Amino acid sequence: MSVHLHWFLPTGGDGRTLVDRHAYTDGGIRRDRITPVSGVRAPDIEYLAQIAKAAEQLGFEAVLTPTGTWCEDAWLTTVALTQVTERLKFLVAFRPGVISPVLAAQMAATYQRISRGRLLLNVVTGGDSTEQRRFGDHLDHDRRYARTDEFLQVVRGVWGGAPFDFTGDHYQVEGGLTALPPDPLPQIFFGGSSAAAGPVAARNVDVYLTWGEPPAEVKQKIDWIRGLAEKEGRTVRFGIRLHTISRDSAKEAWATADRLLDDLDPATVAAAQQALGKSESVGQQRMLALHGGSRDKLEISPNLWAGVGLVRGGAGTALVGSHAEVADRIEEYHSLGIEHFVLSGYPHLEEAYWFGEGVRPELAARGLLEAGPAPLDGVPAANGRPASAPGGAPLLIAGGR
Repeated sequence: MSVHLHWFLPTGGDGRTLVDRHAYTDGGIRRDRITPVSGVRAPDIEYLAQIAKAAEQLGFEAVLTPTGTWCEDAWLTTVALTQVTERLKFLVAFRPGVISPVLAAQMAATYQRISRGRLLLNVVTGGDSTEQRRFGDHLDHDRRYARTDEFLQVVRGVWGGAPFDFTGDHYQVEGGLTALPPDPLPQIFFGGSSAAAGPVAARNVDVYLTWGEPPAEVKQKIDWIRGLAEKEGRTVRFGIRLHTISRDSAKEAWATADRLLDDLDPATVAAAQQALGKSESVGQQRMLALHGGSRDKLEISPNLWAGVGLVRGGAGTALVGSHAEVADRIEEYHSLGIEHFVLSGYPHLEEAYWFGEGVRPELAARGLLEAGPAPLDGVPAANGRPASAPGGAPLLIAGGR
């Protein structure tokens, strides 16, 4: 089992601070409680193309694109980026409650033909009722997962190439059909830590994603989903969603983490924690429990830092350390059964280079990566780094920021 490395497209904005998203929108937090920040980059297509091209050049297999009020539409943005990349896949996040499953199946089939097979799907059931209602979805938490279960049954059914009928509590489909099924079928990624989420994963998905909890807790999740899948006669693979701060030395990496932490004033942290605490997501509540809203003892496991979760929803932890230390932690998670690593960092362009040039060679040397096109092939190097980044972090930045 090899490691699959994926990066992230910040379609809600990017920057040199953890609070950059809130500089664009309140994200559920009142804007008058947020201090404006500098160094914020708009998610324009030119900047996102820089990140996508860098990810492809550095050997990442795919990039995750989020979904929600505060970011650009994932389908439209990524299909545009397929035209400026060659091999990179796109892990497109979407919510079942806001789209017909037959239409989603058709969109996926069209996407595969346009991109020549570079679509992966990340199904986001949704853990925030306020956000769901913005899109006209008024189901409660557990019923949203029941609907996702039916949604995925319909999607897989209409990909079969023959008329498909389905009768459930949420969908009634007669003769559902994707005339030209996608080839290959997109892998389906899915996450959820609640009791309602587990059976959905076991019955329907290819890859179960967890946020970056300490290894012992991740193992518990793997054992839970694996056991449920075995009862369904299925095998599910596993992935993890983490941020990274990797540097040539551990001292440099932790200094970067400290700088990000220093940017967070108490009012910003308090406002973010108040908003995040209202989430119905069990996974989000587990993220909050890792730090309890406190800046003390944020290294919750060796090289696993919970500082991101002080102000950001979703993935709230980062791997922090030297390139070898970050590779050690990835190898540790891999030994538990984690195959897919969906990574990110602030800013996403520079951190892609730090990881791609620093950690990826470490993983390759340990035999954890599949053989494939050599990253940075043909690019002249200077002191072990490509010419675009002599002596340290890359020089590619968003125009005008």
